[in-house]
Amino acid sequence: MTLDTVRVLIAAGIFMLLLLLRLEAPRFGAAEYDEPARGRRAWKRLSWYAIGGLLLLALYTAHPSPHDTLLMLLGHRQAALTAGLGLAILGVAQAAGFAWFRYGDLRFPPAAEYPNGAVNALATAVIDEVTFRGALLGSLVAVGVPDAPAVLLMTIVYLLATRLAAPGHHPYVPLLAGAMGLAFGWATLATGGLGAALVGHAATSFAVFVFTGHAGQVAVTGLEPDEIEWRTGIPEGWQRVRDGEAPGAGEAPEPGEAPEPGEVPERPTPRR
Repeated sequence: MTLDTVRVLIAAGIFMLLLLLRLEAPRFGAAEYDEPARGRRAWKRLSWYAIGGLLLLALYTAHPSPHDTLLMLLGHRQAALTAGLGLAILGVAQAAGFAWFRYGDLRFPPAAEYPNGAVNALATAVIDEVTFRGALLGSLVAVGVPDAPAVLLMTIVYLLATRLAAPGHHPYVPLLAGAMGLAFGWATLATGGLGAALVGHAATSFAVFVFTGHAGQVAVTGLEPDEIEWRTGIPEGWQRVRDGEAPGAGEAPEPGEAPEPGEVPERPTPRR
């Protein structure tokens, strides 16, 4: 057994750890459909990014040919830039179109959420692209799998590992993930690197966050928080009256004050 063979086996083990890390992303609040979090949950998310980054570095170091086999490079500069900008424009346009179709408007999140959303989009793009479009797709092509079946198989593994096709999500979520897997896979093979896929992935994820107000967690129609509030809330202009909550509850009306509808007026005390 040669040294290169040992290094390939070590790299395969690191790749499996990356897959396990992606499967466990919900425990860290770092899944593609999780909202950017603050406080202690934010530290858990950052730890997921750190672990992923260390594993990517270990993968790059362990494999004997990370550029040629795993495609862990940006690719041909001009082709990667052109393809990346094209994918970014398509990603932004489809996110805006979906938000307008789904909500009838663009639901911009609060300004304080933009840094979290940007970090989430960029970090997830790096980990996913190197893992799936780089290590997995590159290895499939290297062992002789034709380009089209390799891209399709990689996309299926990507959907399963990210759990974006799980029940409870809007159909847009798995459809977008599948389209991203296919488009970014072809872009990676066409440009010889991950540069175009990284730009397209980060731009698409951030656009979904900006235009829908979500990091990817688009609920099924009728289950958005504002839709539930609209369905279960009281009509506009009405007031929910409960014991002790109504203004002036328990107080006697002032003399000459008209009683509220449905209220029984007090009888005047007879003079002696």
